[in-house]
Amino acid sequence: MNKLRLHFPNRAMADHPLDMGAHRIVREASGNVGVGEHLQGALLARICVDRRGRWLQVANGLRGVHVNGRPIKRMAMLRAGDAVYVDGVELLLQAPVADPQRLDQTLQRPIDGDPRIVLRGVGGPYHGRCFPLQQPCLIGSGRGASIHIDDVGDRHAQIELHGGQAVLRDFSGSGNVLVNGIATGDSVLNPGDQVVFGSQHRFVLEVPWGSGPIDLPADTGDDVAAAQAQPTLPPRRSALRWPWLLLAAAALAAALSALLLFGAG
Repeated sequence: MNKLRLHFPNRAMADHPLDMGAHRIVREASGNVGVGEHLQGALLARICVDRRGRWLQVANGLRGVHVNGRPIKRMAMLRAGDAVYVDGVELLLQAPVADPQRLDQTLQRPIDGDPRIVLRGVGGPYHGRCFPLQQPCLIGSGRGASIHIDDVGDRHAQIELHGGQAVLRDFSGSGNVLVNGIATGDSVLNPGDQVVFGSQHRFVLEVPWGSGPIDLPADTGDDVAAAQAQPTLPPRRSALRWPWLLLAAAALAAALSALLLFGAG
């Protein structure tokens, strides 16, 4: 699992590393919102991290908690790049992006499309839509853009495949493209990476054979998230009774046939 950290975009606070375990989000006596087990104050929410992934647990009765602009009542799975709003404070989940040396090596490979590799919208107007990367996918406000976004330039960015690896090309030069919550330029994308264009257009790179952890979007709902956190139940034993039921039914049929046969005689 990538090293995650909580970043406070609008406050002068140090980033908080999201190591394994539970991370309390509290409102301190001063009124500030802080993260850490050592802090004292009213519990607002908790971010839990383990080998299965990470999820947000909201304190009972608390309202006004959002992930990527969507209200969360009780629980939501999280991924790198998600923007969490608690008590009016934004917390951004950040993860490292690929190193420049890997980018140079990937760009040397030929461009090859694969319709099985897609960008899936997880926030904004394109939520739920998939864009196959069979051809280079241009993002911008121009007429030739595959993903049209009004509040960016004509040729804002492009995602293309080089030897099966997805590469983000940032044409804007404005740092207005976020990968896993970090402003970046050209970079190699890993399966599950979240990319944000403009103010609210969020996409996740989905690769069928990707080896990264499986994440659920934050708006999948409480029931899905709760089921994810429950232990796996053993298989029911009802399937083991079927052979005995079939034998009993066959014996009963044979007895009825014999009764009819001898009764007719």
